[in-house]
Amino acid sequence: MIDELLIRSARMVNDGRILEGDLLVRNGRIERIAPEITAGFTTRVLEADGRLLMSGMIDDQVHFREPGVTHKADIYHESRAAVAGGITSYMEMPNTVPQTVTLDALEQKYRLAADRSMANFSFYLGATNDNIESIRALQPNQTCGIKVFMGASTGNMLVDREETLEAIFREAPVLVATHCEDTPTITRNEAAYREKYGEDVPMRCHPEIRSVEACYLSSSMAVELARKHDTRLHVLHLTSEREMALFDTGPLDDKRITAEACVHHLYFDDQDYELKEAFIKCNPAIKSRADRDAIRKALVDDRIDVIGTDHAPHTLQEKLNSYFRAPAGLPLVQWALPMLLELYHDRVLTLEQLVEKVSHGPARLFKVAERGYLREGYWADLVLIDLASPYRVEREGVLYKCGWSPLEGKRLRSRVVATMVNGQMAYYEGRLNPVMLGQRLMFSR
Repeated sequence: MIDELLIRSARMVNDGRILEGDLLVRNGRIERIAPEITAGFTTRVLEADGRLLMSGMIDDQVHFREPGVTHKADIYHESRAAVAGGITSYMEMPNTVPQTVTLDALEQKYRLAADRSMANFSFYLGATNDNIESIRALQPNQTCGIKVFMGASTGNMLVDREETLEAIFREAPVLVATHCEDTPTITRNEAAYREKYGEDVPMRCHPEIRSVEACYLSSSMAVELARKHDTRLHVLHLTSEREMALFDTGPLDDKRITAEACVHHLYFDDQDYELKEAFIKCNPAIKSRADRDAIRKALVDDRIDVIGTDHAPHTLQEKLNSYFRAPAGLPLVQWALPMLLELYHDRVLTLEQLVEKVSHGPARLFKVAERGYLREGYWADLVLIDLASPYRVEREGVLYKCGWSPLEGKRLRSRVVATMVNGQMAYYEGRLNPVMLGQRLMFSR
């Protein structure tokens, strides 16, 4: 265990500024930040040599599949991969087996994670058509939020009763996070493409089946409900240019309705289906380059407030099926930050903007206590990045339980050198700390 660590000569990105200097970690927290700090006799020193130091990514949307779906993934393997990718905290979704739709099931997941998660963790309570009493009984600090599958669901968690949606949006004691796609529209599209192609629908048709219209119909309904009830709404994984008009520009702290984009929707576009096929099949779908570019633009003008991964692994064998049989979802946490840093290299985002969307923004949006910033007294969740260390992603380096990545063969220009979680070195130069455990996230609500 590290009691005191000095990170020397770092290029620190924080609070909209870039500063050169040193950062001292003591007993798990950031003790001091200064242009120069003298190391004590027992202080371990990490020479940053001018490399980028930032607060760890807080991922507001992952599927780690535990309990019940652990042939695809589990908390142990996925949290290790997350840490290797610079993600120090995550918020996990409720479509497990059993579903996380009761307070007992929620607390059971916290107990599981306490024994096996390398990163810090929180879990959503899932909404159903008949668990409004559990939602009413929820204490604000018990969870990051309530997840509502509106219009479409993976894992049989569709909430489609109007009176139930009204009650959730009216009475939710915490943020409501939504997956928005319209099932009747998708069903009609599936029937049309099945009639044309049979079971062998080309993967490139996925964004036409899970269409812009399907997304807009549902996301606009969520926004309308939130405005009606003054709900604290967070719309997840937006994918289309049309949806951008539903959200306001301006500071995150002034908003009751916020929006998320995911790494893969910022990185891939519909031209990638030809090569990647089912390996980039996800819900909602990766759409056109124009849609991708509109989401990128919305990051810059602050219509999109945070970036997550929606990490959702399936086995290689499952993904090698035909269109209707191949499940939707892809693993992303291990290379999420390097993928996003491609946007910096391509001059889409500044480093300051990127850190706002992956660290500062999620911390403020969810009111995560004492994390998400390089600040004295905060927990030392830190990532050291080399911006000039290009490499190709290869299957041999994959840490996910599923054993594959949609990034295989892709060249990335930035590398995670080290990740610290609660002041402990969780990952360094390709090696993981086998005894490292994260903490349950606390919220200032």
